Amino acid sequence: PFLFRAASTPEAPNPQESALLIFARLADYIAESLLDHLMTIHNLLASALAHPTSPDVRIAALSAAVNLVQCLPTNADRDKMQDLLPAMMRALTDCLNSSQEASAQEALELLVELAGAEPRFLRRQIADVAGAMLQIAEAAQLEDGTRHLAVEFVITLAEARERAPGMMRRLPQFVGRLFQVLMQMLLDVEDDPAWHTAETEDEDAGEGNNYGVAQECLDRLAIAIGGNAVVPIASELLPQYLSAPEWQKHHAALITLAQIAEGCAKVMLKNLEQVVSMILNGFQHPHPRVRWAAINAIGQLSTDLGPDLQVQYHQKVLPALANAMDDFQNPRVQAHAASAILNFSENCTPEILTPYLDGIVSKLLVLLQNGKQMVQEGALTALASVADSSQDHFKKYYDAVMPYLKAILMNATDKSNRMLRAKSMECISLVGMAVGKDKFRDDAKQVMEVLMALQGTPMETDDPITSYMLQAWARLCKCLGQDFLPYMHVVMPPLLQSAQLKPDVTITSAESDDEIESDDDSIETITLGDKRIGIRTSVLEEKATACNMLCCYADELKEGFFPWIDQVAPTLVPLLKFYFHEEVRRAAVAAMPELLRSAKLAVEKGQAPGRDESYVKQLSDFIIPALVEALHKEPETEMCSSMLDSLNECMQLSGCLLDENQVRAISDEIKNVIIASATRKRDRSERTKAEDFDADEGELLKEENEQEEEVFDQVGECLGTLIKTFKASFLPFFDELSVYVTPMLGKDKTAEERRIAICIFDDIAEQCRESALKYYDTYVPFLLEASNDDNSDVRQAAVYGLGVCAEFGGLTFRPLVGEALSKLNNVIRHPEAQHADNIMAYDNAVSALGKICQFHRDGIDAAQVIRCIP
Repeated sequence: PFLFRAASTPEAPNPQESALLIFARLADYIAESLLDHLMTIHNLLASALAHPTSPDVRIAALSAAVNLVQCLPTNADRDKMQDLLPAMMRALTDCLNSSQEASAQEALELLVELAGAEPRFLRRQIADVAGAMLQIAEAAQLEDGTRHLAVEFVITLAEARERAPGMMRRLPQFVGRLFQVLMQMLLDVEDDPAWHTAETEDEDAGEGNNYGVAQECLDRLAIAIGGNAVVPIASELLPQYLSAPEWQKHHAALITLAQIAEGCAKVMLKNLEQVVSMILNGFQHPHPRVRWAAINAIGQLSTDLGPDLQVQYHQKVLPALANAMDDFQNPRVQAHAASAILNFSENCTPEILTPYLDGIVSKLLVLLQNGKQMVQEGALTALASVADSSQDHFKKYYDAVMPYLKAILMNATDKSNRMLRAKSMECISLVGMAVGKDKFRDDAKQVMEVLMALQGTPMETDDPITSYMLQAWARLCKCLGQDFLPYMHVVMPPLLQSAQLKPDVTITSAESDDEIESDDDSIETITLGDKRIGIRTSVLEEKATACNMLCCYADELKEGFFPWIDQVAPTLVPLLKFYFHEEVRRAAVAAMPELLRSAKLAVEKGQAPGRDESYVKQLSDFIIPALVEALHKEPETEMCSSMLDSLNECMQLSGCLLDENQVRAISDEIKNVIIASATRKRDRSERTKAEDFDADEGELLKEENEQEEEVFDQVGECLGTLIKTFKASFLPFFDELSVYVTPMLGKDKTAEERRIAICIFDDIAEQCRESALKYYDTYVPFLLEASNDDNSDVRQAAVYGLGVCAEFGGLTFRPLVGEALSKLNNVIRHPEAQHADNIMAYDNAVSALGKICQFHRDGIDAAQVIRCIP
């Protein structure tokens, strides 16, 4: 009551503003107790939003309204606040009309927050709201920061797929206007002389405030809205820009193509000839910044539209890039052409690349001797990628290339040359891997001596050589195999040190005046609730690299890695729950089975002095429960799939070393995974009922569901391993799980879910034999029905199961023999039975027929069997 009185006292703006701000902070905590007073609050906010003199009161009221809408529990409650939206927008426009842009920016930040959290609240008035925001974005007289926030609002709405799928695609005129605004912002670039010097620090020279924002937003818009909506707009605007006399417009068009490629890949592939022609024309433009943009576009499309681009247009693209490397008047263009060779070759087969190698390698060697460091770095990166892509074909150039690479490694010792030296390590190690141990062996010793000397040299924390050296050592290990073992004592200590780095995190209040170093490119800032968190990404990247390298060594050296397990396992196991960086988690997950395999092989081969199977058991007891716990807390679907895959490998390696409690914990977690996955699928199904749901959104949901099927696939693999390992003793656990597995056989499920469920029963029947007979009544009818399923993978699993049941089902299966023969006859005699897609099902059906003949000869009709034989 006290707050309400203070918040509704327009003649005392300062207390009113304070009361509204306090209410905004409290709303989330007292949301339920507010429900009985919604109309009172509504009227109070409506009044404050229209305060006649104080913009601070209006912004405080807007903050309270935004927070209230977010904390209300139901759509019905939020609908009661719906008619506040015009007043909320007026609070913004009043600030703009009275030239109070600082307050307007506060208002915009609040509305962006609302767009991200409750986009459906805006839906009924979306045309008015989006139109107002686009007017702000188009208003060149406003400050850049104000316009950027208006753009951010519309982009945020476009990205709100889970809460409002397809909503912005229903407003093509607004998407078109936003696209125009962003392309116009790309014109905020000048021909700064510093750009032409090709110094690394001047890479962004000439780019205004709008340029970087427009780049990022085009990328986000294309990913959020999709190619069907974006490409028609781009097709209309890009030719206009490319026919204009100003170089900035040509530059903007080519940058746009690069930025939208990822989100529009499927649609752009249908118009690939037109897109490639548009870009290659830019290679001939008189202005070097346009040529640079054309090269940039081809590099980006090589990644986003590969390998189709490489297969269809290598004969045009590679000669164009080779010619661009001859542009000695513009070293930045040369360097970028070399970098684009990297992008192109990464999605290239040796067969495509080999005919061009003579010309490309010779030009890269020329650039390697160029005085500009950026050009040399680009050439090194391109050579590394070309070698990696061409593999054995690169041996022809090894003797010409390696002396230059070693010279840079040994002589580029100044601080200004750190990146050049780092890239020489990368290139040498990739060339070594490409040509193989026999060709590389002599040079490898020399290179490793240099790396060992460097390893003992103190380095600054931001020295790129650290990360590059970690990766170079790992590649040298892959190349040399067991011959690398003598160097492990040099490599491992700093590698473990990097893997054990603590994240450099700064946390302040979101409203604190203590600024995190936001201008530091190595610090990423995010806001969570009322906290602002700054994370130094360079530390996390070094940590991720080190973890990947540890996994690589364990994988490559197998039992040879054994001496390091006791240090590596305690380092990596806690990182299964390292939520600051996904790549760290991914590396830790991948390393778990490699560590177990290394220990097991070392014990089996007598290369683990003083250790026996109990050591493998101890390691398994450390790793597997940690994996299960991490899986329970993992937020990312794709990572869940990787964790299940890793867990499955670990179970296969541990076998009967797993105890009953661990098997129960794994079974319980599999149950949780199935429930969580089904919940996610149900949530996605709900999204299909949204008012604006469309075909594009359906395509995206299909991709998400396919990722979910990968989780189910891994669940099936894990259960298969447990069944094969413990056989009938696993059945009590399976009985608890069957209530979750059996529904996967339903007709409403996907073919992949049905296949997985059938495979699980096939394993039960095959491994548990007599003990599995009690499941026949439930599962065999599904096998019979699925034997003639439209999906060949489902048929294959089902007829395999019929063969297993014929072999081990005895009298339980005998009454079903006639129906089974009929189903097998349909598979075997189908006109396309031996087509590539169907041959596996056909082979399994023939095998099942043979088993019925072998195990049920007394109970079959010979004529029926003969009819099955084509």
